[in-house]
Amino acid sequence: MRHNDSLTKHIDWTVLGTILLMVTLGVINMYSAAYEEGHPSLFDFSTKYGKQVMWICFSLFLGLLVFLIDSDIYYKFAIPIFLACLFLLVLVLFMPAVNGAHAWLGFGSMGIQPSEFAKIGTAILLARYVGDFNIKQQTIRTTFLALSILLVPMVLIMLQPDAGTFVVFTSFLFVLYREGITFDPLVLKITNIIPGVKYKQTWIGSHFIPILFVIVFISLITLFVSNNVITFSFLPGVSFPGVWSIIATYSVLFILALLFAGRLVPRRSRGGIISALLIAFLLGLGLISGINYAFQKLKPHQKVRIELFMGLKEDPNGEDYNRHRAMAAVGSGGLLGKGYNKASVSSVEANHVPESETDFIFCPLSEEWGFVGSFLILGLFVFLQIKCVFIAERQRSPFNRIYAYSVAMILFYHVAINIGMNIGFAPVIGIPLPFFSYGGSSMMSFSIMMFILLKLDSQRRDIL
Repeated sequence: MRHNDSLTKHIDWTVLGTILLMVTLGVINMYSAAYEEGHPSLFDFSTKYGKQVMWICFSLFLGLLVFLIDSDIYYKFAIPIFLACLFLLVLVLFMPAVNGAHAWLGFGSMGIQPSEFAKIGTAILLARYVGDFNIKQQTIRTTFLALSILLVPMVLIMLQPDAGTFVVFTSFLFVLYREGITFDPLVLKITNIIPGVKYKQTWIGSHFIPILFVIVFISLITLFVSNNVITFSFLPGVSFPGVWSIIATYSVLFILALLFAGRLVPRRSRGGIISALLIAFLLGLGLISGINYAFQKLKPHQKVRIELFMGLKEDPNGEDYNRHRAMAAVGSGGLLGKGYNKASVSSVEANHVPESETDFIFCPLSEEWGFVGSFLILGLFVFLQIKCVFIAERQRSPFNRIYAYSVAMILFYHVAINIGMNIGFAPVIGIPLPFFSYGGSSMMSFSIMMFILLKLDSQRRDIL
């Protein structure tokens, strides 16, 4: 049972203050990054900074509406909200392509990106579904439904295609892991049909996140050697074309593991261990072969992006121009920067860094304020991230806690990948920096997301 004594009672003012500070700094940075000499007014709506001010005002208005709505509404209407997001994701596929992607719903000269709001709908429904069932009674059905909540919008987003938002959706897997949802039921269903494998709990299902990192590692190694020919010094005259070198190495490791299992594992457990090793070996071969096949089937420009990111190809004045110029702009700021509105590499006039007001907004910020300014901005994001985790841990309601962790992970992905793009640590996949990058969809979605979190947290004491 809940009741509202005051609109702002128990609100976390430090989080709200941090958000407003970020929005203010974002506008200041936007004004410098997209400055037009003939339109000096910040409220000139024909300019990007003028439109950003308009989006901010509208986003704050939506935030006020969030506080006027009782927080129970999000729980009760989680399914309709999610279905509405899915409807928009389907609808946008029939819209004209913008920059090669069907990702925008146009309204006159304006447009919104439904995938940004799908993150909110997914977080709300995931919080309701996972919060409602007993984790001790996890079954194949509950695990499958939890995954479906993520996979359905991810498939629709890939059809646009929007690789950046697709990657962000994988953040929800960490939320499931935090809530204790393993993939034991699905793995048990597969392993128990094999003679000698009868586990009450599978190592694979219980350690999904560590295994996910192993899969990523294998994937990177596969991509790294896919177009190379590997030779070994101890095998003169023998070479392996591309991915076959990994398969050969992987097979040798499997044979060694079998020999160790035969020597060190007790006889009564040997059958299960050998069966598990065989499953892991076959899954690994399937993963390596599948990644190599998918890579070879990519379009040429997609393959080039991956090769550039992994250092397999150098093209600083061509395909890799954006990333190289972004790193040059960030590095040119030095310790204290060049000063406000004095950016040269990332300025609008120089036009060395395309999209410097959207995906590469961190470039003019770093160039003007240097390492110190960039560090302080990053510190604000870290502080907001930590506050989201603290908010999650003090919730009495599982729904509130799961939603708060979803927000924390979405925020972490956006900040880590966007800044990584700007300094060459991540591929350029078009992910905005929250509250800083130009764009109405991003500003509105993050504002709504954070204000819902603040609303849920402000009413946590009213739960009896």
